[in-house]
Amino acid sequence: MHRLGILLCAALLFAATSRAAETRYNVLFIISDDLTATALSCYGNKVCQTPNIDQLAAQGTRFTRAYCQGTYCGPSRASFMSGYYPHATGVLGYISPRKAIGDRATWAEHFKNNGYYTARVSKIFHMGVPGGIEKGDDGADDPRSWTERFNSKGPEWKAPGQGETLEGNPDGKKPVVGGNTFVIVAADGDDLVHSDGKTAAKACDLLKRQTKDKPFFLGVGFVRPHVPFVAPRPYYKPFPFAEMSLPDKVAGDWDDIPKAGINYKTSKNMKMNVVKQKKAVSGYYASVAYMDKQVGKVLNALRESGLEDQTIVIFTSDHGYHLGEHDFWAKVSLHEESAKVPLIVRVPGKKPAVCSSFAELIDLYPTVASLCGLEVPERIQGEDISQMLDDPTHQVRDAAFCVNGRGFLLRDDDWAFIQYGEKGARGVELFDMRKDPLQYTNLAGNPQHGATVKRYQDLLARKLRDVRDNDLPKKAK
Repeated sequence: MHRLGILLCAALLFAATSRAAETRYNVLFIISDDLTATALSCYGNKVCQTPNIDQLAAQGTRFTRAYCQGTYCGPSRASFMSGYYPHATGVLGYISPRKAIGDRATWAEHFKNNGYYTARVSKIFHMGVPGGIEKGDDGADDPRSWTERFNSKGPEWKAPGQGETLEGNPDGKKPVVGGNTFVIVAADGDDLVHSDGKTAAKACDLLKRQTKDKPFFLGVGFVRPHVPFVAPRPYYKPFPFAEMSLPDKVAGDWDDIPKAGINYKTSKNMKMNVVKQKKAVSGYYASVAYMDKQVGKVLNALRESGLEDQTIVIFTSDHGYHLGEHDFWAKVSLHEESAKVPLIVRVPGKKPAVCSSFAELIDLYPTVASLCGLEVPERIQGEDISQMLDDPTHQVRDAAFCVNGRGFLLRDDDWAFIQYGEKGARGVELFDMRKDPLQYTNLAGNPQHGATVKRYQDLLARKLRDVRDNDLPKKAK
């Protein structure tokens, strides 16, 4: 009887293991566009309330030190979707990584190849905003990644309502204009007039159609708060511009920053006075609040589908965003506000946590594949950080690496090291992140820190060698 009992237990254990292996998590990947973590109330913002993202953060793991690999849309999205750093593929612009990676599977394609239904709604790979949204086109999408894909056309800056061009309009005479320009529009009509409202509606519809019989990978890309700052009028009401605060200004803040480190959009070159700057913050927050409401609709639809307990949910942004820090605006900078991203991961059965260990967006591909029981391709350059979801003190990386086309960032516990050009010919920045977390004092020119600069230059050279040592076709680079 004892032997029979052992055999019976072994059989039951094998059956349970087999069932577990057959049960794969679904994946709901939600990404915002141009979103700084500092605009979310779950990351400490006291003015811009984001209850739906906050609720997800309260249920999952909220990462406080997650970094993008490119501080503008094209390279960042190509990186985390392909599994390679920008300098591995050479994708430093607004193109699909497909030519560079050849037949290698993207993140979504890897799931598709393993029996998942994969769908994209709006912007996952790069897509022009506002131009591509006005046209409703596919942008730099990768069709091989998806079973189905859907675009969400919207009026953008042409939306009827109360609009104003903030950038390059010191006398206030310029009409509302398109392009990558700071424009605010308190729009007429409801959520469904605009791209993100349509994206949420389509995502909800797709979730209603899913069943337990076939796992899914659903990418939901919201384009707000990317300019133009367009949101229905009610979302503007909590943010009267006169009540908006701006970051502290420091006299001579740019004096120790190399020319290559001055961001492409500043209060000065945008000709935005304090009033226009406050209006920009108001418009940004209104756009974030509108986007948060759409996230809530998608999360509610997942709950109502009955599949929430089988679905991993991820929320992030492609990069951060400046809102007047150092008199910088928008993305591209390698400073903290631009390089750091919000990242929340909720996995069924795992306890809520806050994780302050370093993570990179490129880590999502191997981590989610591992959580779903899929083979993790050895070739991809991200790290599996799934253990951090069980133990938020666990560390996989001792630093984060990020680029912007002009320079490189290495960020660890103690220092933020920024070098412009591979040899540093265009300048270097070094910030003591324990004493100077807002990055006001560049120590790179201080002889006392010469050894530190040299150490990080050597680390950067080694990192770039490792990044370029990959299995990609040489001709693609």
